[in-house]
Amino acid sequence: MTINELLKGVEYTAVHGATDRCVEHLTLDSRSVGSRSCFFAIEGSAVDGHNYISSAVEKGATMVVCKRLPQTLDTERCTYITTEDSDKATALISANFYGNPSRKLKVVGVTGTNGKTTIATLLYDLVRSMGHQAGLISTVVYKIGDEKIDSTHTTPDAIRLNAMLAQMVDKGCEYCFMECSSHAIVQRRIFGIHFAGALFTNLTHDHLDYHKTFAEYIRAKKIFFDELSKDSFAIVNSDDRNGLVMLQNTAAKSATLSLRSFADYRCKIMESSAEGMLLRIDETDVWVSFLGRFNAYNLLTVYAAALNLGFDKSEVLVHLSMLRPVDGRFDIVRAKDGTIAIIDYAHTPDALENLLKTVCEIRTKGQSVTVICGCGGERDTTKRPEMAAIAVKYADRAIFTSDNPRSEDPESILRQMEEGVSAGDNYLKISDRDSAIKTAIMLSNGGDIIVVAGKGHESYQIIGNERLPFNDKERTIYWFSTFNR
Repeated sequence: MTINELLKGVEYTAVHGATDRCVEHLTLDSRSVGSRSCFFAIEGSAVDGHNYISSAVEKGATMVVCKRLPQTLDTERCTYITTEDSDKATALISANFYGNPSRKLKVVGVTGTNGKTTIATLLYDLVRSMGHQAGLISTVVYKIGDEKIDSTHTTPDAIRLNAMLAQMVDKGCEYCFMECSSHAIVQRRIFGIHFAGALFTNLTHDHLDYHKTFAEYIRAKKIFFDELSKDSFAIVNSDDRNGLVMLQNTAAKSATLSLRSFADYRCKIMESSAEGMLLRIDETDVWVSFLGRFNAYNLLTVYAAALNLGFDKSEVLVHLSMLRPVDGRFDIVRAKDGTIAIIDYAHTPDALENLLKTVCEIRTKGQSVTVICGCGGERDTTKRPEMAAIAVKYADRAIFTSDNPRSEDPESILRQMEEGVSAGDNYLKISDRDSAIKTAIMLSNGGDIIVVAGKGHESYQIIGNERLPFNDKERTIYWFSTFNR
């Protein structure tokens, strides 16, 4: 593709060099530059790509996109494009390079603090169960039809995102369901993607290490809705006080959903047991294999999105009743002696509280609840005491342990969590996560409930600079077996 074709719709300040040169490869990493590459020099938090422009040209780059030009230009070999917004330029050039694949799919984006993975995955499962090909971009996994690809980010960079969307088109996918993280929105990774629809779940305390203030966190989510086109739909949870904020200024067709008040889409929990819930969705009763109010919201969002995509209400409800929980989200492991372990990704105060409230609703008389939780290192520190306070409030026993400590001292993280507890609260501090799971099982009696929160589907633990193998579900099953439970 020529540089002229790649620049369609891109706002740039100057072009230095010929625009009829061909580009065959896009990259953000100067180490992967080869002949006929386009190198995007991005100012990152750790590395500034501008420092590697000369190296990229030496390796054969025929196009460089940057904010600042190097002192020496080699226009005989390379064309330099300057722009005020390199992130937007990267996104639009990537979309052009791959033939604007989002316009050949119905792409639905899900944003919010909690519920993104579950909703995106259930939508993927739903439309496939109804006979349609689909793709998935989530925290847990990327899927192109049946093909699974390891997930590296909740929302990948613009180059990889458009490449995967193009693969979905090639594989005959009609739909793509993707999580849109606040980081990805602000960093413009999804800029230029044509969304058929946008879904908002909720907004609670998270990522303040990155966004600094809650107002900035809200603004990040709202950008997504502000940039929707008039032929898109926007569905928000109006029970969240920020839901209607998302709809302000959007050109999309707007709708609301609620479990508490009047809305375009309504749901009520009629019955609940350890096996599932009876929901009344828009005056129709449907049994689902999910637990908790948070999952009622998730399923209502899936239902509303499916109807806005043009699916028949009756068919959607039938297939909704056949859906199963997502891996690592209220994932139940049952021991032989009746002990129940619940593995869940809850890593924010709101998610942990919703999880433990649901556990308290289904527990029976005499069942003790132990919760294992921690907080990630090098991330928002203000939520640490909040998480601890919630744990001791709802559980009979809390065990504070390591999540992904990264380069922080695990004991220091636990001390900060401990600031949220009071004298008399029943808790332990065990920094080694495997030992924490083992201890919880040893202290529980047959039939009790153990909640292992924070990592869910993750198959690793980040300690220092190492990503070590670790899976909460596998370790729980191992210790159940070891103690013959």
